Amino acid sequence: MIKRENDTTCLFVLDTNVLMHDPSALFRFQEHDLFLPMVVLEELDRGKKGMSEVARNVRQVSRFLDQLMGGADKTEIDAGLALGPLAGNGGGLEAASGRLYFQTTAFKLDLPEALPGTVADNQILGIAQVLSRERPDRQVIVVSKDINLRIKAAVLGIVAEDYSNDRVLDDAELLYSGHDALPADFWERHQKAVDAWQEDGHTFYRVSGPDIADWYPAQCLSLDRDDGFEAIVRDKPAETEAVIELVEDHRVTRHNVWGITARNREQNFALNMLMDPELDFVTLLGTAGTGKTLLALAAGLAQVLDQNRYREIIMTRVTVPVGEDIGFLPGTEEEKMTPWMGALMDNLEVLTRPEGGGDWGREATNDLLRNRIRISSLNFMRGRTFLDKYIILDEAQNLTAKQMKTLITRAGPGTKVVCLGNISQIDTPYLTETTSGLTYVVDRFKHWEHGGHITLMRGERSRLADFASQTL
Repeated sequence: MIKRENDTTCLFVLDTNVLMHDPSALFRFQEHDLFLPMVVLEELDRGKKGMSEVARNVRQVSRFLDQLMGGADKTEIDAGLALGPLAGNGGGLEAASGRLYFQTTAFKLDLPEALPGTVADNQILGIAQVLSRERPDRQVIVVSKDINLRIKAAVLGIVAEDYSNDRVLDDAELLYSGHDALPADFWERHQKAVDAWQEDGHTFYRVSGPDIADWYPAQCLSLDRDDGFEAIVRDKPAETEAVIELVEDHRVTRHNVWGITARNREQNFALNMLMDPELDFVTLLGTAGTGKTLLALAAGLAQVLDQNRYREIIMTRVTVPVGEDIGFLPGTEEEKMTPWMGALMDNLEVLTRPEGGGDWGREATNDLLRNRIRISSLNFMRGRTFLDKYIILDEAQNLTAKQMKTLITRAGPGTKVVCLGNISQIDTPYLTETTSGLTYVVDRFKHWEHGGHITLMRGERSRLADFASQTL
């Protein structure tokens, strides 16, 4: 954020995309004042129709503004509307003590000839210039999610900022990885504070010491030495005390999951979390080829068909095209989603290779799977409740935090939600690595004992894919 001059309250001029992105932005500026140009209200009016997330946000902004008005007359509007009364109704927001101003008169804009005043972005910049001249005692700052508008503002000498209140972390490198490599002398330093026992064929350790304070529930632990110690945190009864459990080694054939074995340490941790009935929510991050979808599907099939833990698999993803949109698609909901589910089909080919039976065996297996795997669209998730389902959300990095909340809260009793994604491949406008809904849930769920996360590091698709990921 830009340094405030003299620590005085600022006047923030909001761009339309900020309110479209976060309707509660009106209450996120604490003691500072807000200014809404008339062109912003016009753009909000044009964007209110439809069933998209943006349209819903615009309608919520309109409701907030209507409540703030509260029958105020022209004099009260000119004096600025107090933002405080609604702050308590904004979902746990801190009280905003600033005021909201509207453009009530026509401004004479003094923009360069290269910037026509008929363009909405240029009008916002021109209004910020006028406000800076008319109110020299206030620092006027434009807030926008549009990078190009901020670049033009810098060229004109106007202070502009990105809207960063939705930013989960300052840097994506700080995101919780779900794994901690223990120091080589870990057991020597904690030897006197360790209890070990076995229960139902599983080995547990109770460990105490200062290193435990930085652990999270369901965090994966490893120690690089000959015996390849790998464990997961099961309980943290105290700040410096934890119960850890040795994980099952899915790298050996006898512990395969639907015919799939782990090829590295992170994949082994992922399979342990995916197969764990105590973990209701699992997130897998990783670049292309790390095996996210394959592992999630294999674990889902094993628990649906072999263990009868869940009734069916529901696969869904965000329909954001990488290239040009191919337009409307015919058919049912599932048929419309089929072109987006190439990853599902590719991985099912790997998982349904019968050891015997030839084409007949493959077709029989595919018929069985079609009855237990359902493809759904995110557009129709609102209001639903899923019971005893295994839900896989692919390409979750393209969801906003609000969309992610909408999906996860659909889970009923006995349902497990698995989110897959790569935050370095975001296709949704105005979303970044630090504001993605996937980043948001990874950070918020790390303290919950029934949620697990692991970042897959090594690509296992092919040597060609690995080389391309590293060099291109």
